[in-house]
Amino acid sequence: MAQRRSFGRLDDGRVVHAHVLGAGGALRAEVLDLGGILARLEFAGAQGPVPLVLGLPDAASYFADPSYQGIVVGRFGNRIGGAAFTLDGQACRVSANEGRNHLHGGMLGFGRRLWQVHAHDEARLELRYHSPDGEEGYPGNLGMRAIYSIDGARLRLELEATCDAPTPFNPTHHPYWNLAGDASVPASAQWLKSPTRGFLPVDGELIPLGEVADAAGTAFDFRVARTLDAAAASGHPQLDAAGGYDHCLVLEEGATTCALLYSPHSGIALRIDCNAPALQLYDGHALDRQHPGLGRGLCLEPQGYPDAPNRPQFPQAVLRPGEVYRRVIDYRFAAPGPGREWSGVEAALAQA
Repeated sequence: MAQRRSFGRLDDGRVVHAHVLGAGGALRAEVLDLGGILARLEFAGAQGPVPLVLGLPDAASYFADPSYQGIVVGRFGNRIGGAAFTLDGQACRVSANEGRNHLHGGMLGFGRRLWQVHAHDEARLELRYHSPDGEEGYPGNLGMRAIYSIDGARLRLELEATCDAPTPFNPTHHPYWNLAGDASVPASAQWLKSPTRGFLPVDGELIPLGEVADAAGTAFDFRVARTLDAAAASGHPQLDAAGGYDHCLVLEEGATTCALLYSPHSGIALRIDCNAPALQLYDGHALDRQHPGLGRGLCLEPQGYPDAPNRPQFPQAVLRPGEVYRRVIDYRFAAPGPGREWSGVEAALAQA
């Protein structure tokens, strides 16, 4: 029988539930009907279950959270400069929730909305959300499905949507990963590999400047595995501009694996498979102020390009009537063990 538990109430009295997936297996998750939030994820390591994502204690904490912990992001992940765009000749304004800009869907976005539980069993949870015309300023009604499932050591998130009018659409997922399972171990000590061919330089408001910069030989080159600490040590003006890593990595064309991540502390490794053209890398540096004591995690968000509605040179992210948006994010885990050579990590993930 599928398990769920109360996760607290919102200020208006609505009850939020945590829905359990994978109980008794190697991988166990708890997903909230608030924002489709991945609130807990544990993997069986050599010394027992290891928490893999950062989390907050209750529903009210998530609703007030400025860091977007674990949410399904929509309608548009990342930023839209000036909270405005023109679509098919029609000027549109969306909610400005980061200074003058629009971030992760606006004031509430999809991450602070209650979703409908359509189906839930031990291995699968289907959530649905109807975003009405004009919500956060977006045109058209949009129907969204987020389906979480667990199969052995794989967590899958399927995102599907349809609409009745053209609308910018760029959903993503926003967990904070620290595979060490220990807040005292810096998330930047994790090893990261990603097929990056470029990155998007940003201005002081973290809005893309419009060009794709070559990542080769820079702090944004993760084609060879290294820690964020080692990558940042090479220095780059863009790290100063953003206060650290908060940049969109442009992936090699045709890449189906976005990232490999490994904690030499816990010995747990992660492979993220998705056909998205880009991956937002955020090192969680604002968490020190937003949630003191929580520690940091790395956000690795498969997505389209930020500010695409204002950048005709970027791949466009517009959903139109008659189309079905579908994107799958697979999180695959392995336990090659602490302190392994990278070749051993890759070999373990290849079999995950």
